[in-house]
Amino acid sequence: MPRPRATDVPRLRAIDVARGAGVSVQQVRNYEAAGVLPPLGRTASGYRIFTPHHAAAVRLVRLLADGHGWERARTVMRAVHAGDVATALAVLDRSHAELDRERSEIADVLSAFATLATPPMPALPPGAPARSGVRIGAVADAVGVRTSALRVWEGHGLLRPSRERVTGYRVYDDAEVRRARVVALLRRGNYPIAIVRAVIDELRSTGSPERVRTELARREQDLHRRSLLRLRASAALYEYLSRVE
Repeated sequence: MPRPRATDVPRLRAIDVARGAGVSVQQVRNYEAAGVLPPLGRTASGYRIFTPHHAAAVRLVRLLADGHGWERARTVMRAVHAGDVATALAVLDRSHAELDRERSEIADVLSAFATLATPPMPALPPGAPARSGVRIGAVADAVGVRTSALRVWEGHGLLRPSRERVTGYRVYDDAEVRRARVVALLRRGNYPIAIVRAVIDELRSTGSPERVRTELARREQDLHRRSLLRLRASAALYEYLSRVE
């Protein structure tokens, strides 16, 4: 089907475009200044000439910004109007991939907490003398790792031993030894440091994983909402592209 001639394309005012998208006239002008609209024609007296194509672009920008954020929306629209659809699609692919990574992280943390759903082990073996602090060698033996592993975990902020005033040796109180056991358990399960840190931080602040489970449930709900918004925006872009090809 031949494209309609320019004289056949309906002309719209800025107010018409704004009303159709639920934005202000100034916002339409801002979109033009940001380069996210198709090129605008001008009347002999200098007034902007809007068309249904511009109105569709404004609606699409809104959906892209809701789903993928303003910076990505701007990049996508500029690429589309420059004829570089591949770049636009690559931007959206990365955006969707971020949600997939976040979903995997949530699942990993929940799995880590499930691993810990057992009665807490004593900090030290039965019969060990009660002390205000245990040195690193004894902790390493109790946990079943090398002292170098404890130092690495400390460097990552997973453990926070104190120091003996005179010797400067690391000493671990009962709670810190338990955290060392948790770290060892999760690392043996091949959980990455970032996931282990999330678990330890929560246990350190609340002593219980329940709050982080609640927060992760909220994140999952928000993730579902954002995924639908991105899906809607991607569908709108597909329709927009099919009209301009």
